[in-house]
Amino acid sequence: MPEQIIQTGYAPRPLQAEIHRSLKRYSVLVCHRRFGKTVLCINELIDKALRCNKKLGRFGYLAPTFKAAKDIAWVYLKQYTADIPGVQYWENTAEVRFAHNGAIIRVYGVGDDPDALRGLYWDGIVLDEYALMPSRVWTEVLRPGLIDRKGWAIFIGTPMGRNSFCEYFEGATLGWLENGDRVHDPEWFGAVYRASETGVLDEPDLIAARRQMSKDEYDQEFECSFEAAIPGAYYGVLMREALDDGRIRSVKHDTALKVDTWWDLGHSDATAIWFVQHAFNEIHAIDYYEASGQTLEHYAAMLQERAKEHKYVYGRHIWPHDGGHKTLASGGRALSEMFGDLGFSVEVQPRTDIQVGITRTRQIIPRCWFDANKCNFGIEALRSYRKEEEEKRGLGTAKHFRPTPLHDWSSHGADAFRTGAMAYHDYNEAKIKPRDRYARSTTRRGSAWAA
Repeated sequence: MPEQIIQTGYAPRPLQAEIHRSLKRYSVLVCHRRFGKTVLCINELIDKALRCNKKLGRFGYLAPTFKAAKDIAWVYLKQYTADIPGVQYWENTAEVRFAHNGAIIRVYGVGDDPDALRGLYWDGIVLDEYALMPSRVWTEVLRPGLIDRKGWAIFIGTPMGRNSFCEYFEGATLGWLENGDRVHDPEWFGAVYRASETGVLDEPDLIAARRQMSKDEYDQEFECSFEAAIPGAYYGVLMREALDDGRIRSVKHDTALKVDTWWDLGHSDATAIWFVQHAFNEIHAIDYYEASGQTLEHYAAMLQERAKEHKYVYGRHIWPHDGGHKTLASGGRALSEMFGDLGFSVEVQPRTDIQVGITRTRQIIPRCWFDANKCNFGIEALRSYRKEEEEKRGLGTAKHFRPTPLHDWSSHGADAFRTGAMAYHDYNEAKIKPRDRYARSTTRRGSAWAA
């Protein structure tokens, strides 16, 4: 059957055409704002879907939320498929289907419910603004769905600190870390496109941007810097200091100390749990767990399993205030009571102002040591937890933020840590008498406070 030529109206710029030719099975594109990465990737999806000869080809455009995905990608997807014969659209699900081979392209929001994507197969996906997605979405949810059909993936976005997007870019360009060495994988391609180098944006506009944005904002958004602080991040600087100080590393479980757990309870989203030990004035975060849509029995079994595997001896289980609420769905009992029936006594924290909790968290992070491996996802959450952006501004205008946190994937780990920070502060205040508090603040000898 002769190949049919279809015109979509897409005319790639020279750099875009070069990217299309350079893509490999897995590609990481770090692009400045207004580079044209969304249009590029939408047309890559369309091209591959049209050429797909597999049964029921499935392609996806994934963004942090469905609203963002639909606002950003859906208009382009319809624009560049409008003249394709037999194309069909489903507005509610933001899905395009091609008549000649049955392939579909659908828009998804990853942060809405990541686990809803489990079990799906993929022939190709685009992950837009991957820096805003939890890393487990790729490793646990998406990558397994690419294996049997030899699917491909493109990661795109601008940096937001040294998170998993940075890790994948460095892996694609420098090689993947294995036993301290960088090992190149020929299936990966990575490239960075800075505004000062691409020529896509006019110099007067960039000058105006530099004038009105902070250096970190400009370096992140237009010069693709992974080192710039995340705008609006509550703990970004503190976590960077923890890394620089060597406090994000391998942290061993001390069998002589009890293990406390700090919780954030997810009712319609994720439940997050930190495992910590108190070693005098240090807090050792030795483990982290997060899951969605699970029962209390699941978390009780998980605690028992980790106690058996890692020899954890539990101390305090710290829950947020909503763990003490009695609901009709639970037969008029609190979740904390129900968890007690499963063998775990919990301490429910009183409801407190969120800004007070954030301040307490900032106070204790300098005392914390984090296991880089077991707590990786929780560390990313603390780095990424940030204020809600007030509105999207135009090119060259600094960002404005609301005085409230943005609720996204990072909220669960950060809220669980805040629960523990409040309990840690109250516990230590209660233990110190006024006379002792003065001695503690004025006298120190060796590795212990003077009695």
